[in-house]
Amino acid sequence: MVFVKGPGLYPDIGKRARDLLYKDYQGDHKFTLTTYSSNGLAITSTGTKKGELILGDVNTQLKNKNITTDLKVDTNSNVCTTITVDEPAPGVKAIISFAAPDQKSGKVELQYFHEYAAISTSLGLTAKPIVNFSGVAGSHKAAFGTDVSFDTATGNFTKYNAGVSFTTTDLIASFILNDKGQSLTASYFHTVSPLTNTAVGAELTHSFTSNENTLTIGTQHSLDHLTSVKARLNNYGKASALIQHQWRPKSLVTISGEVDTRAIDKTAKIGLAVALKP
Repeated sequence: MVFVKGPGLYPDIGKRARDLLYKDYQGDHKFTLTTYSSNGLAITSTGTKKGELILGDVNTQLKNKNITTDLKVDTNSNVCTTITVDEPAPGVKAIISFAAPDQKSGKVELQYFHEYAAISTSLGLTAKPIVNFSGVAGSHKAAFGTDVSFDTATGNFTKYNAGVSFTTTDLIASFILNDKGQSLTASYFHTVSPLTNTAVGAELTHSFTSNENTLTIGTQHSLDHLTSVKARLNNYGKASALIQHQWRPKSLVTISGEVDTRAIDKTAKIGLAVALKP
């Protein structure tokens, strides 16, 4: 795999705070089973129950030297293929993806990692493609990045965002301008105790068009080396919590719940995720 140097890619800006506040929370029932063969083939089957709807997919992954091929088929007969080539040149990763039956889904992406910069550019495999470019410059302590998409069919920019992050020994702060400058998100992640993986985080998003603010705060803590808990609360009164237990290596059971503190009479949402790996 490509060794990630320097500041990382644009999606890494604010990622630690987003993972703390949103990762592993869900209101559905999900079961995932991964099996491995002797030749390195990994098959992952996933089933998800959303209310009365049951969805499923099967993902097959094969690694051969520096090439990884992923083939995913879901219950709607969509077939998605992703081919990743690590280090075709120093610091470079190449990704080719396409889906059937969507003939316009093909895309090729190149990522480049440098000690003081990271660049990702993608091009749709159509006659008039959407071109995306994102780049980050800086170091592991401070970085600035931008993310731009241009539609060659219409001649318009469909996306232009920018972000900046600052990192110290135990604190990560970031500011991201989204939605073509229509919203600003500020977030922070603070490590309280590395020994117990205890951390706190917050995210504040301000919409310039509606003048509304959304604030979410959260925390995480490891009860032991196998069990961790997380909790979050936003300014709309939605409170969520989860507990995750590793009952065997790489096999996780996650139970999460959400309640609206402003409408206690409503039924709480309970989610269950089971991931099994032999």
